[in-house]
Amino acid sequence: MMSLYTATITLILVMDPLGNIPVFLSILKKVDPKRHKFIIIRETFIAFIILTGFLFFGKNVLEWMQISQPALGVAGGILLFLISLDMIFPSNTPSDSLDKKSEPFIVPLAVPLIAGPSTIAIVMLLASQAPQNIHTWMFALSIAWVVSTVILVCSNFLRDISGDKVLAAIERLMGMILTTMAVQMFLSGIKLFFNL
Repeated sequence: MMSLYTATITLILVMDPLGNIPVFLSILKKVDPKRHKFIIIRETFIAFIILTGFLFFGKNVLEWMQISQPALGVAGGILLFLISLDMIFPSNTPSDSLDKKSEPFIVPLAVPLIAGPSTIAIVMLLASQAPQNIHTWMFALSIAWVVSTVILVCSNFLRDISGDKVLAAIERLMGMILTTMAVQMFLSGIKLFFNL
């Protein structure tokens, strides 16, 4: 079972604010720069509300869909592994949303860039594995959200002082860390399934 520290780090890694900086800046490049911070804060807040909903009600969804805790653990591990591979070996395929001149709302910034399938899977996994620690997981989600929001709000500044290559290197390092966490989550799900 995760601790507050590991849950917070995992959520930050999965939200991948550093990796999202180039995407956010690309999507917002045709929007008035004066609105960038407002849009980022709005979108990250929407993502936070969505993730909070899954944290508190995700277990009910799992029960309704008859998805077991081991299955969620294995699926979460696989999703994390795929996300981490994409962080280590990023694709150069441009997003379809980059050509849109209108101001983005919910999609694609809040969902799926922040509150994506893997992040939703993590919060649901936390809630199902230790529902008695729901307030701890809420605290971890809040910390991860604040860290991600601050990084994204400072995206222009961070890119200017570090450059795209440094950001890419940091994202690959985070991907390596996330890979090990994904494997551990997968093995924990298998262990739970076979009652080892």
